[in-house]
Amino acid sequence: VQLQASGGGLVQAGGSLRLSCTASGLTFSRYCMGWFRQAPGKEREFVTAISSSGEFTNSVDFVKGRFTISRDKDKKTVYLQMNNLEPEDSAVYYCAAAESRSSHRAYTSINSYRYWGQGTLVTVSS
Repeated sequence: VQLQASGGGLVQAGGSLRLSCTASGLTFSRYCMGWFRQAPGKEREFVTAISSSGEFTNSVDFVKGRFTISRDKDKKTVYLQMNNLEPEDSAVYYCAAAESRSSHRAYTSINSYRYWGQGTLVTVSS
């Protein structure tokens, strides 16, 4: 199984980025997909997730209204559209896959995720 994340980079505060994560080696439709992030010196934290059906999402409060997760089953890719970025959003962003017990679940717990991508660095300058 591989999760290949891309799309990170340097952006000014208020700007936008779109991260992508393409999965291979797994049945994409059976997996909830999530994005996590880890800033230097901090623990990895949940950002947002989308159910295997694509119908349900969960997000932490500090990204609601700014970040949007979506998935494309044909491309086996999950996206994270990030708008109005803030310096506090600077981190390595990881995509992850959780085998779903229900097509309606968008898991928030890091322990639910079995497979992880390599991470992509997002730096937001003030």
